[in-house]
Amino acid sequence: MAVIPLANTELVAIAWLSSAAGIEAGQVATTLPTDASAWEANGFVHVVGAVGGTPKLDFALREPVVQVDAYAVNTGSGKPPWGRAASLMELIVAATYDEAGLQRVLTLRPGYPQARVLTAHFASEPRRMPGDDSSYARYQADLALHWITL
Repeated sequence: MAVIPLANTELVAIAWLSSAAGIEAGQVATTLPTDASAWEANGFVHVVGAVGGTPKLDFALREPVVQVDAYAVNTGSGKPPWGRAASLMELIVAATYDEAGLQRVLTLRPGYPQARVLTAHFASEPRRMPGDDSSYARYQADLALHWITL
């Protein structure tokens, strides 16, 4: 029996975040790239994964809370670029208020069904995460997504 690929929270979060205004293609993933120079110019959005939420019992509405980290780096300096990381996170905050950006059909990876984020809001205020050994600037927040598979 062939396994049919199904949408999941990480794929939906990546697709929705990637479609936000100001976020570049390839700037969002579940793994932070090891080559920091590849994302130094624009920063990087790391979808850490679901940290909470509850699927609906009687219908296929998913309501996860996803940890999202916004990173910035200066490869030539040991000083974390906090302003750049904060600005990247604020692009995501702004996307939650963009009504035109909600309800749109999201194309996931090839072979997966499409999905739609009905609403998105932050369950926590973005917070600075100091003390990174690599001198990365990182902001972290918890994003609640309400989504369905199409």
